[in-house]
Amino acid sequence: MRDPAKHPWITGNLVLPKSLLERVYAEARAAYARDEESCGLLVGKAGEPLVLDGIVPLENRANKLHAKDPEAYPRTGRMYFDINPMVFAREMRDGDLAGRPVKVLYHSHLDTGAYFSETDASTATMGGNEPAHEVAYLVTSIYAGEVRAHELFVWSLEARAFVPSALHVLEEGAQEAP
Repeated sequence: MRDPAKHPWITGNLVLPKSLLERVYAEARAAYARDEESCGLLVGKAGEPLVLDGIVPLENRANKLHAKDPEAYPRTGRMYFDINPMVFAREMRDGDLAGRPVKVLYHSHLDTGAYFSETDASTATMGGNEPAHEVAYLVTSIYAGEVRAHELFVWSLEARAFVPSALHVLEEGAQEAP
């Protein structure tokens, strides 16, 4: 399934404007206030495969699922995120059809670092041997409501694991990508 020629963003080295990263940070702060991880998607033009220019915030269903059935869903939104799979599939499909594919799935970690956890890896691979979707992953670390760090992760075929990758933040008005 992994096709870097068709989906170059899965190899990382992505570029986004500072204003877009600030929107990701704002989502993380708002979710922190709700005591849950933020989650969503970053998109961009198909013709500029390494450039991100839009955000699609998604609902983290974890707290609702936990409240409804704590035995089936023992963890809360503070510990993980749960996206409606039908909404995710629709966003992936509609983005492709519009020429603005989903390139990154983002989420935040509350009061801990910007790392790719075992839970993150299990979710991304859906229990399989490689990622289930052709996206990169952005994790934002937020402590006491303040963003501390972010890290982009991509699947390494050689390492058979998610590894950090470069994420280039452009100041407003900058046009060049590395």
